[in-house]
Amino acid sequence: MEIAIIVIGILLIVVGLAGSILPGLPGPPISYAALLLLFFIPEYQAELANNSYVWLIVLGVITGLITLVDYYMPIWGTKKFGGTPAGSRGSTIGLIVGAFLTFFTAGIGAIALLLGPAVGAYLGEKYEGKDNKTAIQSAKGSFLGFIAGTFMKVVVIIIIAIYFARVIL
Repeated sequence: MEIAIIVIGILLIVVGLAGSILPGLPGPPISYAALLLLFFIPEYQAELANNSYVWLIVLGVITGLITLVDYYMPIWGTKKFGGTPAGSRGSTIGLIVGAFLTFFTAGIGAIALLLGPAVGAYLGEKYEGKDNKTAIQSAKGSFLGFIAGTFMKVVVIIIIAIYFARVIL
């Protein structure tokens, strides 16, 4: 039973890491669930208790905050660089299309996922009749927001993985 819980925990961390890049999967909460699984093993429950659950609580709060902030980062980036709501909507659509292409194509999938929000923001601005400069700025902001959000999620998941490994080893 103990080995099965540890394996499931490792799988949750890996799926969470994938979810930090793919839309639709909340990566940090999935990885955080791996830590919560440790409560089912008395030996590890004691290890968590020795730290007064401080790390567990801190990581839970950080996980929640990063998950909320991540949804806002591409929108914030688009607005910060002068984009409009049309650019934000386009960014969201581009992210979804990029994720779809990631699942169903081999070569261009990762590129589509990376560039999808920026292309979507650009096209959204152009659809609204904005000039090229505004559309490019919106796309740049969306791209930087997406990258910043992804980076924050990956860092949190790495911290969760390190804490998970420290508890079980």
